[in-house]
Amino acid sequence: MRADAKKNYEHILAVASVVVTQHGADASMRDIARRAGVGLGTLYRHFPTREALLDTLLRAGFDELTAKACELETASSPDDALVSWLHDVVTFTGNYQGVVAAMIAAIEDTDSALHASCVTLRTAGARLLTRTQAAGLARSDMNGDDLFSLAAALAWLGDQPSSAPRAERLFRIIASAIITNRPSNLSLPADFQMNQNP
Repeated sequence: MRADAKKNYEHILAVASVVVTQHGADASMRDIARRAGVGLGTLYRHFPTREALLDTLLRAGFDELTAKACELETASSPDDALVSWLHDVVTFTGNYQGVVAAMIAAIEDTDSALHASCVTLRTAGARLLTRTQAAGLARSDMNGDDLFSLAAALAWLGDQPSSAPRAERLFRIIASAIITNRPSNLSLPADFQMNQNP
């Protein structure tokens, strides 16, 4: 990709990130093109579908979350690693209003542009959960699919105006239900703050 084309592509992505954050996963492609100062045809040349655009926006974040899971596997106690990673997943996905439904659908749809990224994210969480279970610190009757669904549910709740003020409390309840032999007021990362969309 030529330098000017790469700059244009990165500009479109930056604008798309803002628009999707503001208007959710169903943000208008026409609005994104207009705000980026490009023609709709140019936008579609880079991203033939809205799903392809979402995949590009989410993939970098998912890759970071997957890399973090790998680091946490050796750098933290199993239970702390799992709670920290779950917090980061919920916060990241909550930043893009409406993306949770697309993620859940993509897990089952192998033709979805989001499928590979979502499967990779789910697998990273499953490894952390399995490690925590092996240490006897997480309930044994759940798997990576359950963990992914709970993360999606918590992110969705953060999107709901009536639930957003209780998002941190709800996270603590779910995390305490996953982690065994820890008090219900388990410690969370110092920078913990659930996304609260207005």
